[in-house]
Amino acid sequence: MTELLGVILAGGLSRRMEGPEKSLLKLNGTTLVSHVSKQLRQQTENIILNANGDASRFSQLGLQVQKDTIEGFAGPLAGVLAGMRWAQKNTTASHIITAAADTPFFPENYVSKMLNEASRQQVKIALASSNGRRHPVFGLWPIELADDLESFLVDENNRKVMLFVERFTNCEVDFKNMRNDIDPFFNVNTPDDMHKAQEIISGLNTS
Repeated sequence: MTELLGVILAGGLSRRMEGPEKSLLKLNGTTLVSHVSKQLRQQTENIILNANGDASRFSQLGLQVQKDTIEGFAGPLAGVLAGMRWAQKNTTASHIITAAADTPFFPENYVSKMLNEASRQQVKIALASSNGRRHPVFGLWPIELADDLESFLVDENNRKVMLFVERFTNCEVDFKNMRNDIDPFFNVNTPDDMHKAQEIISGLNTS
């Protein structure tokens, strides 16, 4: 059985949220990142948070917080690398599985389906998809690629997720929509998205 570390990616700059840090915005009285943490913890026991800045703002989660291990806010791959490095030092995990801190409705079978498909197709990296669209922040990553990823980010100064992924065997794992035809990977980037997320969760609670 593959030993996993779950990594919640919250290292972004929230540029489109017009001020507030989006992962700490409250949806039905609970922060977005708390929704994600609860969902991921139900699927894999050992999880951490990748975030930069003052870690105490996430103290309510009760999670280890790992900042990026390279400078310059190098995008989601920097968070993937940070998770890999933390896992190397603190676990015997062979893989990390990542989830975005602003995606509160991701599937309940996310981890199991990613593991099953990666094993079935015998690939290094698996990325989630829905409605014909890849979601590179939702991925299954072997920790053995940490040095390759650091070289890609630092030596090549490249942040493009798919350019890194395509260097290795990979697959997309397709997930179906939720009830009411909601994309399970709907993410909150703007104030309008936050309003839509509230509508979604209200509909899910009443359906």
